[in-house]
Amino acid sequence: MKAAVLYGAGDLRVEDAAGPREPGDGELTIAVHRCGLCGTDAHEYAHGGPMTPLRAPHPWSGHGGPTIIGHEFMGTVCRAGGGFSEGDRVVAGAGQWCGECSACRAGRTNLCRRYFTYGLSTHGGMAEYVTVPAEMCVAVPGGCPDGNAVLAQPVAIAMHALDRAQAPDRSEVLVLGAGGIGALLVAAAADRGLAVHVADLDPERLAAARRLGAATAELVGRDADTLSGNGFRTVFETSGSTSGLRLATRATAPGGRVVAVGLPGRPVEFDVRAAVVSEVDVITSSAHACRRDLPMAVDLLARRDLREEIVTRVLPLENIHNGLTAAGKTVIDILGKGER
Repeated sequence: MKAAVLYGAGDLRVEDAAGPREPGDGELTIAVHRCGLCGTDAHEYAHGGPMTPLRAPHPWSGHGGPTIIGHEFMGTVCRAGGGFSEGDRVVAGAGQWCGECSACRAGRTNLCRRYFTYGLSTHGGMAEYVTVPAEMCVAVPGGCPDGNAVLAQPVAIAMHALDRAQAPDRSEVLVLGAGGIGALLVAAAADRGLAVHVADLDPERLAAARRLGAATAELVGRDADTLSGNGFRTVFETSGSTSGLRLATRATAPGGRVVAVGLPGRPVEFDVRAAVVSEVDVITSSAHACRRDLPMAVDLLARRDLREEIVTRVLPLENIHNGLTAAGKTVIDILGKGER
């Protein structure tokens, strides 16, 4: 089968690879239609890790060496080992959990002590076929096209951040950073009836955020210290920039909550004293809890087509390198139909 295989830094090869293993009990083999690329894929490609186990086996997946990338994938079930029927369209959450540890028993499967991800910790969905556990998959409704359904995994990350925030109904929230997960957070929060305000340094991203449902959009500089508006009960920091967390805490009302979603490239300092005096909660959100967040993501995508605002380009598998080195959201069309 054709697959995109990562061998090392800057060394991604589209080649003929061995097909996936036959599905066991409770597993599915998916004929992949679409697979999205995200910033993590670009980072792993540029640096040859560290999440991809290219040099030593991953402790939980057991995989080591060249790895088929891709953790945002959807397609049709072609061999069913449980839970679905052949021909069903599904999206995969991509993360596997043990179901036995304390985090799993608490429903926080994204924090499983033996968690690993298809497309990062073992072979993933940037290929014609992939075998995965059925429990990480959700059926795609008939009215939801492939090009929209492929966004389910990153939308689930936005859903998880919303749940972590516990923003009061119909309250005002601020999203710092309107690219990637930030844009999806805007759409998900607006869909829940929250009044969403957005700040970003890119005018085009801000315009897209308005179309996705943002009530206001503010253009800020890269080292901005303040915003024109503040006093928000809930602030999402999605940029991962060095100034983002500082700006987020300053924009939060006393007793409010900052949800850190973006991953800074290095340790970030912020004014802990100010946060303590104002009793501002600073919490984090990582990945998604598949059984809870992925169905909500599919439900949103079944009701609203987000492709025009989120997806920058759709490329065939042989042109994947163009997507890994370009700005914006890239989706790879594994079937080669060329449809958006």
